[in-house]
Amino acid sequence: MKQGLLFMLAGLMALSLLAGCNTVRGVGQDIEKGGEAIQKSSS
Repeated sequence: MKQGLLFMLAGLMALSLLAGCNTVRGVGQDIEKGGEAIQKSSS
């Protein structure tokens, strides 16, 4: 029982970390695109 619970918790932690990485990556891409748009509008 304990082993199954630990496995489930480890899986949930790994899933949340992967989801967090994708979110941060998406925010970085949005910021980069915003910066490129500002550069294009200023030139």
